[in-house]
Amino acid sequence: MAVLRTPTTSLTTITMIAVVMVIVSVGAASDNNGVFSPCLDTTVARSDGFTLGIAFSLRTSFFINTTLQLSPCDTRLRLSSSNSQIALFRPKVDEISLLTVNSSSFNPDTLGFMVAFAGRKYAARSPPAFVANGTFTVTSFTLVLEFQKGRLQNLYWKRDGCNGCSGNTNFVCLNNQDCAIKTNNCKNHGGTVDCSLGIQLAFSGTDKHLSALNSWYEVANLRQYSLYGVYSNLKDSLTSQYSNFF
Repeated sequence: MAVLRTPTTSLTTITMIAVVMVIVSVGAASDNNGVFSPCLDTTVARSDGFTLGIAFSLRTSFFINTTLQLSPCDTRLRLSSSNSQIALFRPKVDEISLLTVNSSSFNPDTLGFMVAFAGRKYAARSPPAFVANGTFTVTSFTLVLEFQKGRLQNLYWKRDGCNGCSGNTNFVCLNNQDCAIKTNNCKNHGGTVDCSLGIQLAFSGTDKHLSALNSWYEVANLRQYSLYGVYSNLKDSLTSQYSNFF
């Protein structure tokens, strides 16, 4: 299969938004990955830092000719002229992370969708995921990064089919896959619900030393125990503290 080398753009031309990252770690380790741009290729080992981006825009902004999805690093998308926003994160490989976006300039219901991305030669990107519109807002996601021999091959959204909100009248199940809140119930629309975006991040595959990346299986286990509730509360706590600095 032919691999396209994509032209890349400086992400400084696209609005950057403030982020918070929570990492659940079992021990300190060094970061030996010197690549910090999400638009460059790299290979990583467990506990290295890895930079990825998440672009927020209208769904059509991620495609050319309406059918070909490109990486947000690709200049042909012209995201900088479509009021798009970019959040950058640097989690540690194979450590469970919770990514949150916290900024007064971030209004997902005006953007609609998000795409996670990293790399240049392989230009890995996730399918567009619906975040919000004027009617519904989805606040919780799980993103899995799949590596082979330490190189990112794929990013995909793992959905639970609305199991997390079954029977809860405060939520609506969209397309049998996402738990959504009515947007007018969110605090930024005069409601009482904190609709801050939360993305649980996990890894699968192998690192550059062929060591297995297992955090995806740990995420699946967290969902079964009370630790998952503690983990979710930690996101709420840090988001609140972060807001006090701005």
